[in-house]
Amino acid sequence: MISRFAKSFVLIVVALLVLAMVGFLHPTTRIYTTDLLGETTFGSNVDSPHVKQWKNPLNEPISGVEGGVIMEKLGNATAKAALGRATWKLLHTITLRYPEHPTSDERAALNSYFHLFSRLYPCGECAHEFQQLLKEYPPQTSNRRAASLWLCHVHNEVNKRLEKPQFDCAHLDEEYDCGCGDEPIKKSDSDPMDLENDPSQDELTGAQLIHGGR
Repeated sequence: MISRFAKSFVLIVVALLVLAMVGFLHPTTRIYTTDLLGETTFGSNVDSPHVKQWKNPLNEPISGVEGGVIMEKLGNATAKAALGRATWKLLHTITLRYPEHPTSDERAALNSYFHLFSRLYPCGECAHEFQQLLKEYPPQTSNRRAASLWLCHVHNEVNKRLEKPQFDCAHLDEEYDCGCGDEPIKKSDSDPMDLENDPSQDELTGAQLIHGGR
């Protein structure tokens, strides 16, 4: 008759053998924090392709640039008009502040931006039209003047279809003030990411401040 102690010993040995086999066949999952944005990756191999992709994002080609429109039709006419005005201001400001002598990386960035924009613009039917315009008039990225005049031409193509007045591209900077003072970035008390902050208003009352000399 096997004693109770011997039975317990045998069970412990068997359990340890089972755990050892499981650990051998399925290595313990480890957690890795990548260098970019603190993203956490689970895996048993730190050299996995997923981890490499996050550790070296600039060495990877940008995906998603080519493809169809992602968003659905925007039926609210008021929202569509407000979105359009804000978008044209953003795009014109980007091209008016674009470098005079861009690097190849900066040129590729602007080109990719417009193609990604044409897929993700919240107005699906507008995005489709913009994609057609990109095919007919590819983005010009050689310098600031080329980029801003190209976008002005595209804007006028849209206005032509909508039967709206044409922009005078020679005075585009007067219509869309880009604030191109090329001033160095300085620390300020206000948060630069507070996009709702309006320095032209009084902080306490919200009243518009008076600007003299103009």
